[in-house]
Amino acid sequence: MADTRTAISEIITGLGLFGFRDLHRALAARPRFIVNVDDVVYDQLDEAFASGAYAALFDVAWRNGQKFARAEEGLRGRPPWTVEWKGPHRPPAYEQIPADLRVDHVYLISCKYGSKILQNASPWNLFDRALNEREKRSDDWFAEVAPQSYQEIYDEVRAYLADRSLPTRVDALDATDRARLRRALPGRWPVELREQWELVAFEIARASSARLLTRLTTKSEREAFVWRVLRLQAAPYFVLGADLKERSLSYRVTTPWDFRTRYALRSVDVWGEHAGQPLVRWRVDIHDRERRTDRVIDGHVEVRWSHGKFGGAPEAKIYLDTPHHEVAGYEPLTVGG
Repeated sequence: MADTRTAISEIITGLGLFGFRDLHRALAARPRFIVNVDDVVYDQLDEAFASGAYAALFDVAWRNGQKFARAEEGLRGRPPWTVEWKGPHRPPAYEQIPADLRVDHVYLISCKYGSKILQNASPWNLFDRALNEREKRSDDWFAEVAPQSYQEIYDEVRAYLADRSLPTRVDALDATDRARLRRALPGRWPVELREQWELVAFEIARASSARLLTRLTTKSEREAFVWRVLRLQAAPYFVLGADLKERSLSYRVTTPWDFRTRYALRSVDVWGEHAGQPLVRWRVDIHDRERRTDRVIDGHVEVRWSHGKFGGAPEAKIYLDTPHHEVAGYEPLTVGG
């Protein structure tokens, strides 16, 4: 079963497409033309709605569905024949388009509520392959790009914990060792270790950004990287959601063809930042031919262990810092009068 917030954000968005007078009637009807939503899920939604704890989320998801139903780029007031909910199933392979709903077998909708994360990649895929191809690797990225400094901070951690049962080499840690370290180092770094870790983190960030820049030496490589970061695909799709303050987001994600037709890429900059954790900033400068003006897209990448300090392989969370409706390639939905 999907968690409650996910079920609300995705299914209520879908219900908003059908033209019910209000959300109460839509929930009471339990329409079967939303595929993959059964009575168990509707019971979950009814309980959440009655609790009042998710009122803002219900409201913005419902309004987003109604907006797409009327939007010129969407259904234009025509009720859909069917809406398919992807639900909590695991996809058989990596999905390029992060769709949660499919409308009439044509419109793909991603429901993105309360998140600025564009995608969660492995550092190997981001910094070594520029998001071009996905390859599963469990190697420790920190040991790859800053081996000496990483070993030194581990030595300091081992001495701080006075735990001689831990292996002397950081690359010898097994799952049990990592679990012990995670429990021993919850929350922020201890004051005694914080400054040294920040220096190691900065080295990791600089080395990571340098690795990525070696993959972006030509204009075509930089342009394709921008498309992949923004998740532009061969077919357009839609994002309906809300920002961290529950304000509605609704836009069409265009294609690389659309992007190249309207925009001229000026530059792509990537650099490591001293931020207390491995942080890589990215910036895209473009020229908008239609508006005859220059535009900027800003974001950052947080490189961190997936399950606490020394716990699990590091991951790279790619964040968008520019407001979604100001991003080149993301076209806000328009609703006619």
